Amino acid sequence: MSDEDNDSGFELWLHDLSIDPATRVAGAILIILGSALGAMLGVLLMAADPADIMGQIGEGQSSDTVNGLVISSLDNNSGGDPIEGVLIELLNEDRTTIGSDITDSGGRFSIIDAPRQSSILYVQHPDNNTVEILLVPGDHSQIVVTLEPGDGFIGPIDMRGDSNLADSVFVGFFIAAITLLTGLAGIVGGLEVYNGNKYNRSWWLTFFGLFSRGMIFIGPLLILIGLGLMYLTRDQFTDYISSEGQ
Repeated sequence: MSDEDNDSGFELWLHDLSIDPATRVAGAILIILGSALGAMLGVLLMAADPADIMGQIGEGQSSDTVNGLVISSLDNNSGGDPIEGVLIELLNEDRTTIGSDITDSGGRFSIIDAPRQSSILYVQHPDNNTVEILLVPGDHSQIVVTLEPGDGFIGPIDMRGDSNLADSVFVGFFIAAITLLTGLAGIVGGLEVYNGNKYNRSWWLTFFGLFSRGMIFIGPLLILIGLGLMYLTRDQFTDYISSEGQ
């Protein structure tokens, strides 16, 4: 059998696929499956109620843990090492003690059950400047304190407005919403492909479905295969046929 016969046989096979409605239906099913995976991902991402998370962030009477690290300042490419034995005190605004800790060999400290309210982190160590930091426990996953040689005082350093937890919650919710919406768009696009009426509308809705990222690559792969079958059967769409005839 010659190469020309092979090419003719392949073209005939593609032609048979393009005129078979089952090919378009198969493409629609793949698009719907891939988009449904994306929509499910969006639902899972939104499973944690943002309102509850925001409420926990803003709740003044709840408690949290203050974790941190104390290091030495850099001087002529030396320093930056953790400091052991540093006294860390967490104080109320009236200077009463909430809790305290002493850094370990790795320079780390942890003060648990600290009320989520404006507090003072007081850091002192012999032969180093005393550091005072204003913060709200829980707003930062870790506080890094750099000690400089001396007998002076540094602060107060106000870190109460530096929390990015609320912004992180908003960004996470926004991504989850976009994932869900694009997944739903892909499902609608798959239904449009199944009906075989609007080619351009089907293409765009399915294209948006790619951004739903169902199971990382499995969902987009199914959608891409469905798009290929949709393009192969484009002559089956009523509006595509009418535009060709003009």
